[in-house]
Amino acid sequence: MFTFADLSSQLPIETPTWIFFIVLAIILFAPIVMNKLRIPHIVGMVLAGALIGPHGFNVLAADSSFELFGKVGLYYIMFLAGLEMNLHNLQRNRVPTVTHGILAFVIPMGIGFVVNIWLLGYTPLTSVLLASMYASHTLMAYPIIMRYRLAQERSVTIAVGATVVTDTLTLLVLAVVGGMFREEISGMFWVLLAVKFALVSTVILFIFPRLARLFFYHYEDGITQFIFVLGITFLGAGLMELIDMEGLLGAFLTGLAVNRYVPNTSLLMKHLEFVGNALFIPYFLISVGMMVDIRLLVASTSTLMVAAVMIVIALSSKWIASLATQKIFGMKSLEREMIFGLSNAQAGATLAAVLVGYNLITPSGERLLNDDVLGGTILLILVTCIFSSITTEHAAARIALSAANDRPSTDDDSKQKIMVALSNPGSVHSLVGLSLLERDARQSAPLAFVAVTLDDKDSERSRADGDRKLGEAAGIASSVGVQVETQNRWAVNVASGLMHAMKEFRATELVIGLHQRQHLTDAYYGKVAQTLITGIDRQISIFRSTTPLNTLRRIHVLVPSKAQFEAGFARWVGCLARMAGQLESRITFYAHPRTLGCIAQLMDECHRNCPYTCKEFTDWNHLASIASQVAPDHLVAVVTARRSTLSYKPRLDTLPDLLERYFSSRSLLIVYPDQLGSAETASPTFTATSSVGAKNS
Repeated sequence: MFTFADLSSQLPIETPTWIFFIVLAIILFAPIVMNKLRIPHIVGMVLAGALIGPHGFNVLAADSSFELFGKVGLYYIMFLAGLEMNLHNLQRNRVPTVTHGILAFVIPMGIGFVVNIWLLGYTPLTSVLLASMYASHTLMAYPIIMRYRLAQERSVTIAVGATVVTDTLTLLVLAVVGGMFREEISGMFWVLLAVKFALVSTVILFIFPRLARLFFYHYEDGITQFIFVLGITFLGAGLMELIDMEGLLGAFLTGLAVNRYVPNTSLLMKHLEFVGNALFIPYFLISVGMMVDIRLLVASTSTLMVAAVMIVIALSSKWIASLATQKIFGMKSLEREMIFGLSNAQAGATLAAVLVGYNLITPSGERLLNDDVLGGTILLILVTCIFSSITTEHAAARIALSAANDRPSTDDDSKQKIMVALSNPGSVHSLVGLSLLERDARQSAPLAFVAVTLDDKDSERSRADGDRKLGEAAGIASSVGVQVETQNRWAVNVASGLMHAMKEFRATELVIGLHQRQHLTDAYYGKVAQTLITGIDRQISIFRSTTPLNTLRRIHVLVPSKAQFEAGFARWVGCLARMAGQLESRITFYAHPRTLGCIAQLMDECHRNCPYTCKEFTDWNHLASIASQVAPDHLVAVVTARRSTLSYKPRLDTLPDLLERYFSSRSLLIVYPDQLGSAETASPTFTATSSVGAKNS
C-alpha cells in the first residue's frame, strides 16, 4: 500500500523533466489563482517557491538550476528596467532621481545603524553592514510596470534610477567591509576601486552602444539580434563581477547603453519581454521563495525579533525617503506611493550583503552576521516582496486609470488609422516599421496593409506575391501586439486601387515606399505617388530607408513657411515626435521663425518627452548647409505641400532635384500633410504635377 512515507522518500524530485514541468505549472497556474484572489502575480510566484522549496514540502531542491536561472532573472529585471527607461526623462529628472537615491540610502543607513546598536546590541561594524541591507532594494515589482506600460512615468524613472544609486552605495559598503577583514583598505584601495568601476562603466556605456549599432546595421534577423542583446547583457554583468561589484549594475547599465536601439514597438523588444516574463523572471521569483523558511518564526524568538526589527526599519525608512522626495519636488501622493512600492523590495543586493557578512569570521571566531540575521533576512525578503508587489499594483492601476481619464479626446486622436501600401518586397520591413513608430499606441484602430494586383496576364503571379507581402507585414505587426487588416485587391491601376482602399478602410494616413527610378526620365516620386498626391487629401508619407530604423540617431525635419496653417499640422508633428520618442532620437526642425514658434509650442504642450531643437531656415535653394550635417545614420524628413494649399510655394517644385542632389544616399521621409477635405476646393491636375516631376527628373 502506497503511503506518504513512500512519497516523501521520493522527494525532492531530481529528474530534470519533472523539475521543469513543475516550474512551468507554477508559472502557468500561479497567476490564475492570484487573479481570483486579487493578489499580484509576483506574490504567487514567491509563495509557490516557499511551498515547494526545501523549507516547505521539499518537492524541489534549491539546486544549481535555480541558482543559475534565479541570477539570470534578476539580471533580466535590471536589464529591462534600463532598456525601457526614457533617457530624456532620466536626463530631465536626474536631480530628483539622484536625490531620492541618496535619501533612500542615507535614511535607512542612519536609522538602521542607531537601532542595530541600541536595540539589537550589535557591534558598529555589524550594524553598518546590516544597515546597508535596509538601504538597498530590488525592482521586484517592475514586471507590474511592464504590464501597465508605465515605464515612461516620472515616478517610475525616479525609482528605477535611484535603484542604481542605492545599490551602488550598498555594494561599496560591502567592498569596504570585506576589504577591512582582508586588511586591504588603504588609499590605493579607493583609487583602484574607482578606476575599475569607471573603466567598466565606460566600456558598457560607450563601447556597447557602438557594438550594438554596428551589429544591428548588418544583421536584421530577430533571433540573431535577440542572442546578441542577451550576450552583451551578461557580458556587462560579468565585467562588473570581475571588479567585485554586483552584476545587476552591469545589466542595468547595458540596458541603458542599448536603449535607443531597441524601440518599445519593435519585434526585438517584444521578444525580450516575452522570454523574460515567461521564463527568466518567474524562475527568479520562485528561487527567492525557495529561500524562505517559515519555521524560523517559531524556532527562535531572537530570530523573530531580529526579523521584526529589520522589516519595520526597511519599510518605514523607505517610506520616509519617498515622502521626503515627494515634498522636496512637489510630487503627487500617488507618485510617492509608486516610488515607495518600487523601492521597498529587498532581494538582490540584500542577499549579497547578508552572504558576505555571514561568511566573514571575526577575531573572536563568530560570524559578522549570525544565524538570526540570516533567518531575519529571508523573512525580510518575503515580506518586502509581497508588500512591494501589492503597493505597486495598487499605484500602477490608479496611475493608468488617471492617465486614461486625463487624456484629451480630440478629433485628430480618435480618427488615426494608418494604411500601408506594399509593392516592393524589399521595403516591407521598413514600411511596417515606420508605421509602427508613427502609430499612437493609445489608439485601438488596426494597421491596414494593402497590396494591389493588376488585372493583366501576370495577375496570378502578382497576386501570390501580394499575399506573401501581406502575410509578412501582418506577421511583423501582430508579433508586437498590433491588430491588422489586410486586403489584396484587384484594380486596373495601382493608384486607383489604393485610393479606393483608403476610402474603404477610412484611413487617415497612407505610407508608401519611394519610387525606385529605373530610367533618368522617370519622375522622382513615380507616377503612382503623383496620382495619389493629387487624388488623396489625407496625409501621405513617402519613405526610403538606407539604414535600419533602430540605428537612426537624429531626425532632420525641413518645414515650409506657413505649414502651421495646414489642417494636418498637428498630425505630422505628432507622427515625427512619436517616431523620435521610440528611437530615442533628437529632432531638429528647420523652418521660418514663426513656423518654428508654432512647432515649439505644440511640442512643449503635447510631446514633452521628445527632445528637439529649432533652427531658422528660409532658403530651400541652399540645402548644402543642412546636407553637411546629415550623417549616414540620420533621417531627413521633408514636409512639403500640395499645389494651391496654404504652405505651397513655387520653389517646392524644385524639391525632387534638391533631394536627389543632396540626400540621394540618406534615409528620406517626404510628408504631404493632411488637408481634411480642403483639397476639394482647389484640385490640382495630374498633368500639372506630372509635368513638374518630369521636368525635374
